Amino acid sequence: MGLSLPYQVVVAVALAVVAVFTCVHLAMVFLHVAPSNTLTKRHGEAVSDWIYPEFEQNWKLFAPNPLQTNLSVEVRAELTPGADGGRRTTAWIDLTAQDIEAIRHNPMPSHSQQNQLRRAVDFLLNTHTDDNRPNGMRGTLSEQYMRRLAMLRLDALEGPAGGSLGPEVRRIQLRTVSRLVPAARWSTEKNRTTPSYRDFPWWTITQADRSAGSDTSRTEAGR
Repeated sequence: MGLSLPYQVVVAVALAVVAVFTCVHLAMVFLHVAPSNTLTKRHGEAVSDWIYPEFEQNWKLFAPNPLQTNLSVEVRAELTPGADGGRRTTAWIDLTAQDIEAIRHNPMPSHSQQNQLRRAVDFLLNTHTDDNRPNGMRGTLSEQYMRRLAMLRLDALEGPAGGSLGPEVRRIQLRTVSRLVPAARWSTEKNRTTPSYRDFPWWTITQADRSAGSDTSRTEAGR
């Protein structure tokens, strides 16, 4: 009440804007997680534009379906031949473990740390047949995206000869590792926690798959 009239108007308008934004956001989230209805069928595109990517919800209202499987992604790389001309292949590198390590004890993990790899793998699996063949153009795009994402991770690792591992990579292979979430100690449910693997074919790395930093490193190494 101690504010002058102009300031009271400004505060009132600001509170009104915040209240409207909050109401709209809650309504959009509710429509996103609610079962299909007339509103979501008619305005589904507007709801999706509001939600994705920052406000994505991984659950459905009235029909919860929590994930029961831990899915991780691993990659190994075939490197340029060594001095003896022999083939060199790295061990399997757990990309999911890198994200978990970055998220753990981090009060504000980035959106990419939480979702980039997970969404990329979903994209890859949903656009490939059971024998790992791309199902149309989207399958080919998913492979390109995964190759570039894997190369970004490999560029951050140190190679056998020092420096970045990325410039030494010639081919990569991805695999997914699925493990059922163990049952609670108090539960009588029995489930197997033995991991199951899905191996993808070896992919040749092209110049387009390499990051700008990798190109610079390789150029300097060639000099």
